[in-house]
Amino acid sequence: MRDEDAKHGSMRVLVFLILCLPVAGFSADRSVSPSEFESIVTDKTLSYSIQGVEYGAEEYFGSRRVRWSYLDGECEDGEWYPKGEQVCFVYDALPSPQCWQFYLRDDRLLARFENNPDATELYELDRREEPLMCLGPKVGV
Repeated sequence: MRDEDAKHGSMRVLVFLILCLPVAGFSADRSVSPSEFESIVTDKTLSYSIQGVEYGAEEYFGSRRVRWSYLDGECEDGEWYPKGEQVCFVYDALPSPQCWQFYLRDDRLLARFENNPDATELYELDRREEPLMCLGPKVGV
């Protein structure tokens, strides 16, 4: 019986030690405040993906001005503002606010639309200092 007790005791200690180890390869998303978001993105251009597919890019200027593109050469100017812990965007052609909660995952931004885990998530692919390529307004004949 003592061998059985020793085995169970050793197993309990082993399970406890395993549970105490940090989980390698899995990092928790850390919430980013609007002021931290501003310090990360100002004077940068970030490209974003949805489920691994490049979705678009946004250039962030001082005074919370932005320029968005679906990477088709057309760009939309707008601005962002804090709303609690969310960052809300309004664009010249889309004045209704689009609010996102930002997180850091592996030193890249993750954005959840209206902080709803079941809604759209954008993941930062790239952060650079070069501006977006905007072709300008459509010109017809």
